[in-house]
Amino acid sequence: MKISEKLAAARQYETEAIEKGKVTDRPAFHTTGTVGWINDPNGFSIYKGEYHLFYQYYPFDNHWGPMHWGHSKTSDFIKWDFLPCALAPDSAEDAEGCFSGSAIETPDGKHLLIYTGITKAGVVDGWERCYQQQCVAIGDGVDYEKVDGNPVISKEDLPEGSNPYEFRDPKILMRDGKYYTIAVNMDKEDCGNAYVFESEDALHWKFLKMLDESKWEVGRVWECPDYFALGNKQVLIVSPQETEGNGVDIMPGYNNFFLLGNESAPFEFEREVVQPIDFGTDFYAAQTIETIDGRRVMVAWMQNWETKDYGNDKRGFFGMMTLPRELWLEDGHVYQRPVKELENYYCNQVAYRDVRVFKPLTLDGIRGRVLDMKLRLKPEIGSEGYIFKICVAKDHRHKTVIELDARKGTIKLDRSGSGYKISALATREFPVDFENGKIELRIVLDKWSLELFANNGKQAASMKIDTDLSAENITFESDKTVVMDVIKFDFK
Repeated sequence: MKISEKLAAARQYETEAIEKGKVTDRPAFHTTGTVGWINDPNGFSIYKGEYHLFYQYYPFDNHWGPMHWGHSKTSDFIKWDFLPCALAPDSAEDAEGCFSGSAIETPDGKHLLIYTGITKAGVVDGWERCYQQQCVAIGDGVDYEKVDGNPVISKEDLPEGSNPYEFRDPKILMRDGKYYTIAVNMDKEDCGNAYVFESEDALHWKFLKMLDESKWEVGRVWECPDYFALGNKQVLIVSPQETEGNGVDIMPGYNNFFLLGNESAPFEFEREVVQPIDFGTDFYAAQTIETIDGRRVMVAWMQNWETKDYGNDKRGFFGMMTLPRELWLEDGHVYQRPVKELENYYCNQVAYRDVRVFKPLTLDGIRGRVLDMKLRLKPEIGSEGYIFKICVAKDHRHKTVIELDARKGTIKLDRSGSGYKISALATREFPVDFENGKIELRIVLDKWSLELFANNGKQAASMKIDTDLSAENITFESDKTVVMDVIKFDFK
């Protein structure tokens, strides 16, 4: 297979970056790019018994640039191997960028990538615009060749009233021997929707139907759809922009939602519930996979577009993925927890039971910036309405605060004291369940990130932190007496 000059240049730059030690202080078990910038996860798929993850990628700088596809693989979701850059914007159909998409293993043993190719459309209504159309590349797990028929889903394949400048992020799946792709578009009111296309061979497609549409109920612009069965429900994931917050459980701005419902017929989706996926500041463009053993596992970009230009040039890379999470359905609600494989790397267990917490408290052995910590809180009689604070990544100047307010029924994440030198998105507060003041928490720290799971994963929140790694103290305090069990693990 012939490699284009642009792809060869990206691969050479990756090789030199590794050889020269350009990238430093990577997280221990969160995926980053080989070098440079990453954003949306793409092509999360199984190929020849291994899990592959691609991502929006610009290797030459730590800021967004002409989009490539970076590439990693893993056998356990924790240890990732870097593979050469998979796609570069090197053809007429994607000259302005290879944007988000997905991947699937074909029946004949090939690895098929479907992605959004961007080309210039010229000036439209006074604005420089680009066409967004869907393209295919086929390969062997390392090298991928773009097919001659690109774009395989063109602007001419869209139904009447569609927007050819806002057509992207194809999610490919297979049912009953046929290929289907879910891609997002905009209606005449510039509001997001999701279309379904059908194909016998993944190369020749036809529009099938509308799957769902926002109607301003779920943000405005939709991105990065995913669609799968979970328990007895169908789930459509969308990543809306311009979401209007409700002051309770829906945050303004960029979001991710589980849209839960049923199918009355194939791809006749009847939405019933809109569930926020993650309440933190840094979670976007979620994509899932069904594992070899039948679990549904999700990963997302651990970043927010509103802070995309802060702290980019410190470490030779910018952007990371969340820790992959297992999803399951319980009482009509999607729960999530870190993949079970994380436990294979546990070491240095430290545990305490029945610790009475009131004034600020530290515990021997409970510290660090790469750890998994599980807590159970139970108030003493009369103390049910407490405010409990956990400070992590703490030193004499810095701290990131997790505040539990049992009176209000909320958790607040606050990184305003973490060392961030910008004011945007410093705090997030969201509702959680307290049972007579009792609650369970799980906190995963990995150098530059914090992921919180409440009540066995009923709620989750992700937040990046920028504190120097020397800040590794953890403290606990409460305004009323609370009894705490805590167990902490380091990692091999």
